[in-house]
Amino acid sequence: MAEQDKNLEKDEQEKEIAEEAVEKNADGDVSAPDSASKAEKGEGQEEALDRKKKNRKEDKKEEAYKEKIDELEDRVKRQMAEFENFRKRTEKEKNAMFDVGAKSVIEKILPVVDNFERGLATVPEDEKAGAFADGMNMIYKQLIGELDKLGVKPIEAVGKEFDPNLHNAVMQTTSEELESGYVAQELLKGYTYHDMVIRHSMVAVVE
Repeated sequence: MAEQDKNLEKDEQEKEIAEEAVEKNADGDVSAPDSASKAEKGEGQEEALDRKKKNRKEDKKEEAYKEKIDELEDRVKRQMAEFENFRKRTEKEKNAMFDVGAKSVIEKILPVVDNFERGLATVPEDEKAGAFADGMNMIYKQLIGELDKLGVKPIEAVGKEFDPNLHNAVMQTTSEELESGYVAQELLKGYTYHDMVIRHSMVAVVE
């Protein structure tokens, strides 16, 4: 009987242990490690999503910066081109204003040159070697030399074909040496300034 009682007591203890294990399993103690793994896995996915969102934001921000830089570079290039055009236009206008001023001064000097030439042409042959005539001739050559340095050139007329851009025909004449339409006589010398006509040559043209 004593041995039978011990066996019953042992069975009851084992039963209690089994019931405690079942209760623990029902409370979730046994599955706790699996839940912790799932939680860690969920946290890892959230971090990955956050990193993707952050990378997308950085990419968009970098793209916006690049567009802004391209826009600024284009603006700078356009402003530099506009400035270069402005510089060239200003330089051209300045040169044009200088040419207009120079033309005005040259037009006032040319009558003085004409008078020099007329005066030298009236000097008698026996006085051309004199000191006075020689001095006047030197002054005339100096004046013509300075005009030449400025770009003032006399227009060729006699023996040249009539050119309305350079010559002003004031009369017609006959000539045995020249063909019709050629300049036979120069009545007033014409001049150019850097390929710009200051004064047309007054000429007589062969009929």
